[in-house]
Amino acid sequence: MDHPVSICASGCICAAGNDTSTCFETMLNGAVKPSFAADFYFDQPMRSPVFAVPKEWLYKGIHTPALTTTMQLLFQAVDEALTQSEITPQKLSGLKVGACIGSSTGASLNFLSFYKQWREDKKPYLESIESYLNCNPATALAERYDLNGPVQTVTNACSSGTDAIGIGASWIRQDLCDLVIAGGADALSDISYTGFSRLMITSPERCRPFDSCRLGLNLGEGAAVLILASDKAIRELGLNSIAQVMGYGTCCDAYHLTAPHPEGPMLKQAINEALDRSGISADQIGFVNVHGTGTENNDRIESQVISEIFPGTPFTGIKGFTGHTLGAAGAIEAVMTIISLQNGLLMPTSGFRKTAVGSTISPITKCTKITAEYALSDSLAFGGNNSALVFKKESA
Repeated sequence: MDHPVSICASGCICAAGNDTSTCFETMLNGAVKPSFAADFYFDQPMRSPVFAVPKEWLYKGIHTPALTTTMQLLFQAVDEALTQSEITPQKLSGLKVGACIGSSTGASLNFLSFYKQWREDKKPYLESIESYLNCNPATALAERYDLNGPVQTVTNACSSGTDAIGIGASWIRQDLCDLVIAGGADALSDISYTGFSRLMITSPERCRPFDSCRLGLNLGEGAAVLILASDKAIRELGLNSIAQVMGYGTCCDAYHLTAPHPEGPMLKQAINEALDRSGISADQIGFVNVHGTGTENNDRIESQVISEIFPGTPFTGIKGFTGHTLGAAGAIEAVMTIISLQNGLLMPTSGFRKTAVGSTISPITKCTKITAEYALSDSLAFGGNNSALVFKKESA
């Protein structure tokens, strides 16, 4: 059983809002419509709208070297978390602070214009390459905030944000860090959009996770982080713990490059590992925040596993508000899981209307009061990776 790790702050930005509270309020009572974003390339036979973050919400701080959109999203979320916890640069200077950030694409796709010009025998400027080399998410974060602990960027496809939080919590438990900034960030890109379109799993309209008429996923962008703290840091800095990371589990199907195993054995194992490390049973979980992409394979397998492990437990999916934010998805869902625990309110699954054929369970469809002490958030990723986190509400 793992020692619980305190969470003292969160930050979040996505299509639902530019901070944690706005995102939560939108998911409880509002709606977000995907659109064909300006300045985005949509040359595909079937066009799919995306959940883009308005440019005016992006980070307005230092832009040298030129920041990628992924980094602007990440810094916006980190600044919110630091402000929320009242952690100043002076306080950070005396502590060992780590950075563990998940990203599926990160800065790796921002040199497309350079490549196009090079293929056309032109002489492109090197700014985009310089930006790429200087915008590794975790490294750039450590340099921006002068962090002196371990630094790791996790690139494990769509479970990256979940994995980064699990790894960050392990650094606290192993006494490698006093604080860890852990989460995920990913921006929209022409390349990832084209790749998902070629797989024929994108929807021409708003995604509808678990619905009988689902047509696929919409891509989105965003970032979210948690500030994880050791017991020592909580005491010495006078921090408030808002929740705890109880346990983390991860297992790989080794079945297919993009499709999950049809019976979900490693998703079950990841969830059970997270429960075991938390020292609790499945019936203590008050709700599940699911991956819920709106694709047939994901929804069918995930609902099958959830119904087996958590019969009768309410569950919800938030991608109808955010789109699939790839490496940021697990982190955004982790933040919303914690805020739901804090507030005793569970957001609906946007876009759901009717249970799919063959499914015996349905997600929450309206804002619902809950009295949960524990909650679980899971992620499924290309490459067959499955990860899960258990969170506990901080006692009053």
